[in-house]
Amino acid sequence: MARLWLSEGIPSIFCICPAIYDSLRCWIAECLEVKAKEIGLVGSAQLGKSLDPCKLGTPFIDRRSDLDFFIVSSNLFAKLKEDFECWSDDFKGGRLSAYNRERRFWKSNLKRSSNNINRGFIDANTIPSFPEYPTAEKIQKIMELLILRLKNTKDAPKPQKASIRCYTSWDSFVQQKSLNLRHLAEQVRKQL
Repeated sequence: MARLWLSEGIPSIFCICPAIYDSLRCWIAECLEVKAKEIGLVGSAQLGKSLDPCKLGTPFIDRRSDLDFFIVSSNLFAKLKEDFECWSDDFKGGRLSAYNRERRFWKSNLKRSSNNINRGFIDANTIPSFPEYPTAEKIQKIMELLILRLKNTKDAPKPQKASIRCYTSWDSFVQQKSLNLRHLAEQVRKQL
C-alpha cells in the first residue's frame, strides 16, 4: 500500500478501502502475468468525476458506473493483438457469423481497434470472448469475477462492469491521455 500511495495515488472510489484496490491489482496481475504497478484505473473511478466531454463532472455512481482499468504491458498487448488479428480474419473470412446487433458492433470494433492498435493500445472488450481468442476470453472472465468479488466485499465499490485497455508502452499511454485531455479542453472551450 505504501507503494500505491507514494507513487500512484489511490483512486477516488477506493479512498476508504485502498487495501481492496491494491489486492485487486495484485490479483489481476497474477492472473494476467503482469506487474501490479502496470495496472491502474482511469475515468470517474480514478478521479471521482468523469472527464468525458458528454458526461463532464458526473460522479462515479455505484451500480451504474464502470471500472476502466488500463495495463501497460508489451507482452499482453502482443497477445491481444494476435487475438484481434485472428478474430478479424475469422469475421472477414466468414468463418464467424454475428447476429444483426453484434454485426454492427463488430464492424465498428474492426475499424476502431485497427486504428487503436496503430496508436499502441487495444480495448480487450472489442474482441469477442470466445475460446478461439484466449487472451480476450481470459480478460473478460477476470473482469466478471472482479465484479462479483467487489459485490461480495464489504465497503467495496459496486461497479456495473469493468474493462481493460492494454497499452504497448508508457509512451503510448501518455500519448493517448494527452490526446484525450486536448480533446476535452477543446470541448470545454466550445461550451464557454
